[in-house]
Amino acid sequence: MVKKSRLISFFIILLTLGVVLATTSLDVARDLRLGLDLQGGVEILYEVEPLNEEQEINATVLEATVQSLRQRVDVLGVSEPNFSIEEPNRIRVQLAGITNEEEARELLSTSAILSFRDVEDREYLSGSDLVEGGARQDFNPTTNQPIVSVQLQDGTKMGEATQTIMANPDITNQLVIWLDYEEGDAYYDEMMEAEPKFISAPVIEQVLDSSTIMITGNFTVQSAQQLADILNAGSLPVSLNEEYSTSVSAQFGIEAMNETIFAGVLGILSIFLFMVVYYRFLGVISVITLSLYIYLVMLVFGWMNGVLTLPGIAALILGVGMAVDANIISFERMTEELKLGKTVKAAFDAANKNSLSTIVDANITTLIAAAVLFILGTSSVRGFATLLIVSIVLSFFTTVFMSRLLLGLWVRSNILTKRYRWFGIKEAQVMDLVEARAVKFVEPKWKFDFVKYRKPFFIISSLLTIMGILSIIVLGLNLSIDFTSGSRIEVNTIEQTSEEDITSMFAQLGVEPHTLSYSGVNNEVAVVRFNEQLDQATITEVRDYFEDQYGTEVSASTVSPVVGQELARNALLAVLYASIFMIIYITIRFEFYFAVTATIAMLHDAFFIIVLFSMTQMEFDTTIIAAVLTIVGYSMNDTIVTFDRIRENLKMAKRVRSFSKLANIVNNSLRQTFTRSINTGITIVVAAILLYFFGASAISNFSFALVIGLIAGMYSSMFIAAQLWLVWRGRTIKEKPIVYVERKRNDSPQV
Repeated sequence: MVKKSRLISFFIILLTLGVVLATTSLDVARDLRLGLDLQGGVEILYEVEPLNEEQEINATVLEATVQSLRQRVDVLGVSEPNFSIEEPNRIRVQLAGITNEEEARELLSTSAILSFRDVEDREYLSGSDLVEGGARQDFNPTTNQPIVSVQLQDGTKMGEATQTIMANPDITNQLVIWLDYEEGDAYYDEMMEAEPKFISAPVIEQVLDSSTIMITGNFTVQSAQQLADILNAGSLPVSLNEEYSTSVSAQFGIEAMNETIFAGVLGILSIFLFMVVYYRFLGVISVITLSLYIYLVMLVFGWMNGVLTLPGIAALILGVGMAVDANIISFERMTEELKLGKTVKAAFDAANKNSLSTIVDANITTLIAAAVLFILGTSSVRGFATLLIVSIVLSFFTTVFMSRLLLGLWVRSNILTKRYRWFGIKEAQVMDLVEARAVKFVEPKWKFDFVKYRKPFFIISSLLTIMGILSIIVLGLNLSIDFTSGSRIEVNTIEQTSEEDITSMFAQLGVEPHTLSYSGVNNEVAVVRFNEQLDQATITEVRDYFEDQYGTEVSASTVSPVVGQELARNALLAVLYASIFMIIYITIRFEFYFAVTATIAMLHDAFFIIVLFSMTQMEFDTTIIAAVLTIVGYSMNDTIVTFDRIRENLKMAKRVRSFSKLANIVNNSLRQTFTRSINTGITIVVAAILLYFFGASAISNFSFALVIGLIAGMYSSMFIAAQLWLVWRGRTIKEKPIVYVERKRNDSPQV
C-alpha cells in the first residue's frame, strides 16, 4: 500500500528547498568576498623591523602597526581590506580591487616620520609637533602651485627653529623638510641626486612663527594630496621591509573569474548528468542534495567571511565530485543488496548501515590533508583549504543525512517496491532468495583477477618510479619564484607575440628576463621570470609600457629569498605531516599494515604529479602543493573505501589462515568496489579536465596536476595499495592468522 503522506512530505521539502535556493542564491553568491585573483588587487608581506636598537617587536607593537596601516588604507577607500599578523614578526596586507597600486604601496610602507632640519641635518621639529589630522592639500597663494599645509601644535617652536637657523652664520638659511629621515642621510649628498629623499628645502627669509606651515615642492595635486593623507594617517611605530608581493590586474581577475565559473558550471552539470543517467532515480536524489550542498557551502563560507579565490572555486567543484562519492558508495551498496533479492526497504537499511563507516573514514582522511594545508599554506592556498574543509563537512551532512532523508521518504512510501529499473537494474539481474543465499556478493560483469597480475603492476610502477627519479635528477623542477625568489610578470599577449619580441620589449626597459614561458590552454599569457627582485619603480615602468603600447594589463609578483625558502620547507612539511597523521588515524581505525601500505600508495600518487611536472617542465608553484595535498586526501579516500570492504569481508570470514584465502578476499573486495572507484573517478576527473581546458590560465597548471593525480589515485587504489597489503600481510599470515573478534565500537580485524 502506497503511503501518500511520505510523498507529500518529500514534495513539500523539495518545494521549500527550491524556493529558498531560487530566491536567495544570487544574494548569497553576491555577498561572497572575492580574492585578489578574481577582482584584481595587491598582496604584500611585510617584515616588521624596529626603528632603533632599543625597540622590541612584540604583539602590542604589531597590533599598533596593523591599526596604523588600517587607518592609511581607509584613505584609499578599499572595500574590506585584510590584515593578518604572521609569526614571528610579519604582517600580510591584502587590498582587493585596488586601482592605484603604486599609491597604495607608498601609503602603506612610508613610515611618515616628518622632521624639520637644517642643512647640517640637525633636527628642530618632528611629526610629534604636528596637529593630528591637520595636513591638507592646498595651493600656494603666490604661484597657485599645489602645496601641503600642516598645522603645528605650537607655532612658537617653528619661530625658534627658524630664528636659530638664520642666526647661524656657518650654514645657509634653509629649512630642510624630510619624510622618513634615516641615520646616514645627508642634505648635501641628496641635493646632488635627481630625486632627493627630502621633500623640500625652502630658503628662510624671515622668522616663521605661524602655526600653519606650507610645504612646497615639485607637487602635483595628486602627490600633494597623497602626502597630506600619509601625514594625517600618522607615523608607523616600526619600519616595514617588503618580503613578498603579488599584484593581479582587474582585467586578469575578471577574465579569470568568468572562465573558471564557466568551467565550474560545465563540471557540475556533467556530474549531475552522469548521476541521473547511471543511477536513474537515485541520481535525481543526488542532484537535489548536491544542489543544496553547493548552496550551503557558499552560504557558510560567506558567514565565515572567507575570501573566494581561483583555487577556492576549484575546491568547490572538486568538493562536488567528492561529495558525490558518498552518494555513489551508498547507491552501489543499495543496488548490490537489491540484486541479492532484498526488498527495497531492506536494501536501503543495509546500504545505510554498511556504507556509513566507509564514508566517515574516507572523509576524515581528506579532512586531515585539508587541515594540514590550512595550517602551513599561504593566503590563497589557505583559502582553498578553508573551502575544502567546509565542503567536506557539509558534503557529509547533505549527501548522507539529506540523501537518506529524501530517499527514505520514497522507500517508506512503498512506491519503489519492485521498481528495479528506477535504480538502473534489470529484473533479470535480481536473484531469488534461494540463489542469493548461495552467494556472498554479486559478481561484477568484469571479473578481472587483480591479485593474479599484481607483479606486472608492481613492475610498471617501479619502472615509472625509476624513470621519475632520473627525470627529477636530470631535468629537475621548473620552480616558480614562490620557491626560488625573484620576480614574475604575467602579460596577456592578446595577439600571438614571439619570444624574441617580448624579450626585446623588456630589453627596451632595461631588464633581462631569466626565463620566458606561456601559460593557459592557448598560450595566451606570457610569463616572464627574473632571478632578482625587481623594484617597484621598474615594475611600474613595465606596467605603464604594456598598457600604453598594447592596452593590456600586467600582473606582477616578487618573493624574497627568505620567504622562498620558507615556502619550500612548508611544502615538504605539509606532505610529511599529512602522511604521519593519516598513518596514525588508519592504524587506529584499521591496523598498521593497512596504514603503511595506504601511505605508500598515497606517496606514489603525489610523486607522479611531481614527475610529470619535471618531464613537462611546467611551472611548479605553491598552488601545485595544494593540488598534491588534495590528491593525497583523494588517494587515501579511494584506498580507504577498498580497505573498508576488505575489513568487512575479513569480518565475514572470521578466521583467515592461508595466503590463498586472503588473496581471494582481496580480489573479491576489489571487484566489489571497482564500479564505485571508476564512477567516482570519472566524475572528478571530468570536472578537473573541464577546469583545465575552460578555466583561467592562472590555474591551468593546478588543474593539470589534479587530472594527473586523480588518474594516479584511481590506479593506485585498485592495483597497488591492496596488493601491497596482501603481499606484506600474507607473509606473516601463517605465524599470525587474521582472527576477527567482534567488538561493539571497533570493527578492526585483530591479529
